[in-house]
Amino acid sequence: MSLTTGPTPDALDKAPVTAPLSEARGPYWNQSIDQLFTNLGSTPKGLSSTEATRRFKQVGPNLLKKRRNVSAVGIFLNQFKSPLVLILIFAAFASIFAQDWTDALIVLFIVLVSSILSFYQEFRASSAMERLRARLTSKITVVRDGQPRSIPVEEVMPGDVVVLTAGSLIPADGVLLQARDFYVNQAVLTGETFPEEKQIGVVAAGAGLAARTNCVFMGTSVQSGTGSALIVQTGTGTAYGEIAERLALRSPETEFEHGIRRYSNLLTEIMFALVVVIFAINVFLQKPPIDSLLFAIALAVGMTPELMPAIISITLSKGAQQMASRGVIVRRLNAIENFGSMDILCTDKTGTLTEGVVRLDEALDLNGKSSPAVMRFAYLNALFQSGLPNPLDEAILARGREMGLDTGRDKKIDEIPYDFIRKRLSVVTQGSQGPCTLITKGALDNVLETCTQVREEGDLVTPLLPTRKDQINQRFAAWSEQGYRVLGLAMKTVPQEENYSRTDEQDLTFMGFLLFFDPPKPGIQKTIADLAKRGVTLKIITGDNRLVAAHVAEIVGLDARSILTGGEIHDLRDEALWQRSEGTTLFAEVDPNEKERIILALRKMGHVVGYIGDGINDAPALHAADVGLSVENAVDVAKEAADFVLLRRDLDVLCQGIEEGRTTFVNTLKYVYTTTSSNFGNMISMAGASLFLPFLPLLAKQVLFQNLLSDVPMLAIAGDNVDPEQVNLPRR
Repeated sequence: MSLTTGPTPDALDKAPVTAPLSEARGPYWNQSIDQLFTNLGSTPKGLSSTEATRRFKQVGPNLLKKRRNVSAVGIFLNQFKSPLVLILIFAAFASIFAQDWTDALIVLFIVLVSSILSFYQEFRASSAMERLRARLTSKITVVRDGQPRSIPVEEVMPGDVVVLTAGSLIPADGVLLQARDFYVNQAVLTGETFPEEKQIGVVAAGAGLAARTNCVFMGTSVQSGTGSALIVQTGTGTAYGEIAERLALRSPETEFEHGIRRYSNLLTEIMFALVVVIFAINVFLQKPPIDSLLFAIALAVGMTPELMPAIISITLSKGAQQMASRGVIVRRLNAIENFGSMDILCTDKTGTLTEGVVRLDEALDLNGKSSPAVMRFAYLNALFQSGLPNPLDEAILARGREMGLDTGRDKKIDEIPYDFIRKRLSVVTQGSQGPCTLITKGALDNVLETCTQVREEGDLVTPLLPTRKDQINQRFAAWSEQGYRVLGLAMKTVPQEENYSRTDEQDLTFMGFLLFFDPPKPGIQKTIADLAKRGVTLKIITGDNRLVAAHVAEIVGLDARSILTGGEIHDLRDEALWQRSEGTTLFAEVDPNEKERIILALRKMGHVVGYIGDGINDAPALHAADVGLSVENAVDVAKEAADFVLLRRDLDVLCQGIEEGRTTFVNTLKYVYTTTSSNFGNMISMAGASLFLPFLPLLAKQVLFQNLLSDVPMLAIAGDNVDPEQVNLPRR
């Protein structure tokens, strides 16, 4: 299908914006690509910068709802939604009804002063949080003026051509222009667990959401493969936008929130009982009814910590600012308490326990000797692959550049992208006149299963016999025990075709090994010991083979004998995994679903679990964890799933973040304990005195004024210091 028709660039500036695309022409998934380009005023080279700017002004940002700026008016009005404030306003109107204007004005003045204090602190905190969140804008690659360009997701417009790779969050609804082994996880829309393969073409006009295999949708993510799409609908016009209200489920309640809610319910019950009892008794004792009602309401309000919402907001925001200064950006404010309560931290080894700067040590042939041929084929594979950037390919390219490898005569014909099932990646290359060569690189077992031959010394090719396969596995085990990550490399000559697929990965010739080494971080043992002192147990969850993982665990001081592999986890029932997970330190050779099962098993055993992840395969585990942590350079889907984003991948930063979370938790409880104890004592004393005195011990306005004066100094608790012993262990 030709993709070259469409209006000229000069016509773009005059073209109307059609977003969403008019249904009069039929559903967009039932139209040809040429029609869509014409209707949207676009071309395969994308929009011009001028046209994109014009459309942004006309259509608005690509958001599900208008950006919520920090509105001073909105925050101020929110102060009057508190039940406690509403009770005071009711008391003021009761005074007006009784024509006690002085009492009414004093009560309203107290309400206003209290609300202004809460507003001032909350507005400052909200402004600071908005500045922090602005640092985490998601971006997507689009074609503008014929060139790839990275832009914020909100600037994507109808008519844009977006480039998608594994790990990309799809920014809006569109139709595929290109797709190669392109699988999309759209469970958020369809509920389907497994990724759906997407292909270019036209589908029936009446096709349901799941049946639109030529479309991509906002909010879904690319699981594997590569592709590009023409954006048709943005913002609220997308399928996600139409059901956003139903999809916008509230985040799970943290344990701290649950406790605060129960505490608030208890106070409400006590307040109601107190008002009824005190009012009834004082009326029975023939004291003025209006004064008795106001006195009872004032006692009830005075018993409650009415600045608690403001105190919680202030302490959380201050904690978020402190964490940001130490390299941790908070995406979900209420998760800070969970951070402090965390007692198990699960992490991959690369970049956290190790330096994360992978280097290629050797490219070896079948017999373990250095091989220029293996190095060259590996270099071509890494150079021409167009999927998600990864440290292994970067290490191969760096080594190839050091060696001065020349690839000027070679060109890329096609690519079979990496996925987490095959665990290998293939490219097809061709020299100036030679035949096409399929080069496959990946996990050793997964490469070996495609091979029927091996290349011996002197370019001799022999069958892959069981004895030879045993020798290969023995070398692999020996290198793995030394801490090397080992990949396999294979190749074969293939006839020239337009497209190649996974079915071409068969009858390959095994070429040799690629050995990578990622040394442990200096001082990582001390960091792990510091976490242990804070009551946090570290567990490793990795897709690497058990031998490499065990070597790293042993070096950093973890128990390398306590291992559970993905195959063993697959065979365990959930109840058995719950029991095994607590005593296991190292989980190796696991896939994304098994990572999620491990996290859920640990939570089921009563632990507050944190998980650090930065890849596509980490998203399920990040969702499942109490505390999801990602890094700034992670794939979009991982950052979206996380509660916190680390500006540098360092466990030392986590130690500081844990302390800050616990400090925030302790300071919040200080206010609750201090205010509740003093208020209960004062109010119960006055309630009791009113039963025996022939007059009310204090007027309502005096009770409220005394309560306001005692609450104002409590605002300083938000920034109070905390004793070291209060942050040494998780608090729940």
